[in-house]
Amino acid sequence: MIKSVNFKNRANTLAANLHLPEGFDENKKYPALVGIHPAGGVKEQTIGLYAEKLSKHGYVVLVYDSSYQGASEGEPRLLEDPAVRVEDARCAADFLATLPYVDTERMGVYGICAGGGYTLSVAQTERRFKAVVAVSGTPMGEAVRSQFGVEVPVSELIKSLEMVAYQRTAQANGAELMYVPFVPEKFEDINEQTPDMLREGYDYYRTPRGHHPNSMGRFLFTSIDKMTTFSVFDYLGDFLTQPLLLIAGSKADTRIFSEQAYNLAKGEKELFIVEGATHIALYDVPEYVEQAVNKMVEFFKVL
Repeated sequence: MIKSVNFKNRANTLAANLHLPEGFDENKKYPALVGIHPAGGVKEQTIGLYAEKLSKHGYVVLVYDSSYQGASEGEPRLLEDPAVRVEDARCAADFLATLPYVDTERMGVYGICAGGGYTLSVAQTERRFKAVVAVSGTPMGEAVRSQFGVEVPVSELIKSLEMVAYQRTAQANGAELMYVPFVPEKFEDINEQTPDMLREGYDYYRTPRGHHPNSMGRFLFTSIDKMTTFSVFDYLGDFLTQPLLLIAGSKADTRIFSEQAYNLAKGEKELFIVEGATHIALYDVPEYVEQAVNKMVEFFKVL
């Protein structure tokens, strides 16, 4: 059963889906999970698929469109602000805490792609989350500064920030907003140099396979000044002390981020590699999703 609900992050109302277990009884207490979607994604895509499957194992699962995106409120549209994304997850925990059938001592969090990165971030300070899972986890700040493990020169990052500064000045004087695609917008934009994540991202986000009308697959260009110095990894080793499960495909070009997070984490941790899977394959390919979900169900028994 899925209920349409909403909750607030400051002035913004966030649109959410609450996935309830089979045989749900509002007089009982259930463990609960918050799910955080990929950058450019919405609650009806991969994060919702995982929520549907996890709810069948007895969890109340809340997934939502992040502030400025999807069916949620917030201006300017399609802003990707890591600090706000982290706060969205806190507010999701606030909402779950108001539900009489949620056991607030048994709450966990999971995320996919950038949502996995935000999961690793919020869990460092949001102690209501007792267990943490990142699937194809991609921390946005680290991803901006390092293209799949290859560091981007600071000089190039500064050039991007200079462009953002120019664009902000232009917008302040009436220029139109500028947007950047997370994945190729046209098949013709793909070539031999396109990374697998982006090539497969086109197939997921731009075709009937995973397309949703609320998922634009773009972000506001001026988001870059918020992502560039955002870090998930700086304090992960000190503050992420909850049990941690990292799931990555053996063929994922983002696998390096899961490995880095695993090496930094000092508490109870596991890195689960899904053989044959790429980054995007873990979004919806049944044979890989089932492996990931089964592992998550086993892991979330700690709640």
